[in-house]
Amino acid sequence: MNGQDTSKKGKYALIASLVSSLLLVIIFAALSLIVNSSRIIPLYSQVDIIAGMVFVFVLSMIVSASVWPAIIEKKMH
Repeated sequence: MNGQDTSKKGKYALIASLVSSLLLVIIFAALSLIVNSSRIIPLYSQVDIIAGMVFVFVLSMIVSASVWPAIIEKKMH
């Protein structure tokens, strides 16, 4: 394996991690807004939702950074 292949795999893994994390953040935000809109008194404040979005992004980046490289490695071989 040469340096070019490793660089491409790392780049693809980073992009996949970012995209999957952003999708999870969007799903989290949508669900929390749906819950809030269905109630007379909102369950979550805007700060709660934003903090949750940051938390979901960080956790999903940690998990996806360990999952995506293995998946990409299998696909590229």
